[in-house]
Amino acid sequence: MISSQYISRIVLQRDKVESFEEYPFSLPSVRALDYIEPHPKVTFFVGENGSGKSTLLEAIAISMGFNPEGGTKNFRFGTRASHSILHEYLLIAKGYKRPRRGFFLRAESFFNMATEIEHLDAEPDDPSPPVIGYYGGQSLYEQSHGESFMTLLMKRFGDNGLYLLDEPEAALSPQRQLEALARIHDLASAKSQFIIATHSPILMAYPDAWIYQFTKDGVSKVAYQDTEHYQVTRSFLMNPERMPKELMNNERQPSSVKNNNRE
Repeated sequence: MISSQYISRIVLQRDKVESFEEYPFSLPSVRALDYIEPHPKVTFFVGENGSGKSTLLEAIAISMGFNPEGGTKNFRFGTRASHSILHEYLLIAKGYKRPRRGFFLRAESFFNMATEIEHLDAEPDDPSPPVIGYYGGQSLYEQSHGESFMTLLMKRFGDNGLYLLDEPEAALSPQRQLEALARIHDLASAKSQFIIATHSPILMAYPDAWIYQFTKDGVSKVAYQDTEHYQVTRSFLMNPERMPKELMNNERQPSSVKNNNRE
């Protein structure tokens, strides 16, 4: 049966990899990767920093034609070539429908994209409408990081879209994350597909989403309640006084302090 979702399977062509001892193939999650099947609506990549979730998301984005530093497929700016070669080894199975629009969001380079928008709109003798008009009409630099991201989500994203988001919660308060979750639901209900790398237990609570956890043992699909993010957050909120005390006890003093105590 032909799939109608924009991305139905992400396959690592392992036979083309010369060595799994070199980055990015040395990452445990990539080393063990065979394939991932994303949810037709919302998929989350979760895991510790350095686990490879953002590296894989970036490779998927490049394979789908997006700029490595983020934006739509029309953006071609670059400040520093920092992306890996992983995209060259991915095979993306696509459905028969193409998305009408799409966006690759990288929290770390979001304002590089804002700068590029200003550069494009400053070009002389350009008869096309200002690019910023597609982002609410107000400079993204004149808004806070969180406000500019919500503007992107509300004004630039639309139905029938493919959206790849890398840690979108970086700029958002808990309340704004809930607002973003509601907007994601509206777009997913309007035939959009999301793949999101995140640390946010709020975002990954999206009902019926598929969650892939990246660990030293590889990548596996897990239930929301089985993610470390949920368990740590729940444990902290159940007893917010206990955990800080445990983290700040004498056993965790810097070695220099301990040495001074012995002298």
